[in-house]
Amino acid sequence: MSIIPFLDYISLEKKCSQHTVKAYKANLLAFESFLKSQNDEENIERVSYGEIRAWIVNLVQSGNSSRTVNRKVSALRSFYKFQLRVGNIKVSPLKEHKVLKTDTKVGLPFSKEEMKNLFEFDIFPDTYVGSVSKTIIQLLYFTGIRRSELIDLKVQDIDFSTRLLKVLGKRNKERLVPLLPEIQEHMKALLMLQKDLKITREANLFFVNEKGKKLTTSFVYQSVKNYLSKVSTKTKRSPHVLRHSFATHLLDQGADLNSIKDLLGHSSIAATQHYTHSSMAKIQEVYKKAHPRERKK
Repeated sequence: MSIIPFLDYISLEKKCSQHTVKAYKANLLAFESFLKSQNDEENIERVSYGEIRAWIVNLVQSGNSSRTVNRKVSALRSFYKFQLRVGNIKVSPLKEHKVLKTDTKVGLPFSKEEMKNLFEFDIFPDTYVGSVSKTIIQLLYFTGIRRSELIDLKVQDIDFSTRLLKVLGKRNKERLVPLLPEIQEHMKALLMLQKDLKITREANLFFVNEKGKKLTTSFVYQSVKNYLSKVSTKTKRSPHVLRHSFATHLLDQGADLNSIKDLLGHSSIAATQHYTHSSMAKIQEVYKKAHPRERKK
């Protein structure tokens, strides 16, 4: 059975991002490949839960984390829900499946001092790639947007007059994020540099390479990892940790959780609360200084 109708469904009707569609496709093809290696049969439609369970065991034994396994199985679950919907199957083989238990782990945020040093030290080369990398890191930290949202950002999404950034998030949900004057100036400078270098942007994307092509996720990740290594010894140095740092520093400065949720584009407050654990020390410190009973001790 072809997986193409399902991929078309999540892309066109469910409005999933290209990144999600690509990931689901890869997971489904990997499962088909596993079936073929076990039974010389790759009919993904006629499988038992036992076969899926064998795949899950194989994934765990191969070193995949519970979170990664759950994400891969989620693609299968969505696939079989679609097959139920169109009448290709009567019962999902994953009907009784329970997700693996996971520990919610968010990389430690960068400190305010580390971020200050990153932008004040002269560590970015005076080249086009250096300018792109610096603006990438600034935008991730100053706005908290996701890596995929940054890569897909178009010039028309930036309103310098109102200092607002229109972000197209998950499920094609739009949100507006404020732009600080500092990042605005660097974004304007990058646009001017692209003009001076006569770079023609693909699909009017804001971030492009020297040939005008869309940036890869790897380039963004490596930019963050490489430059943050110059000011931080933390092992996790990724775009997501910058997003975590954005949320944590706002929380430390007194921003309410609901406002942070809206800025991050989370659909529920529960997702945002994962970022609050690292701020507990700060919260406890404030409590000790502010609570009347604590002050009497």
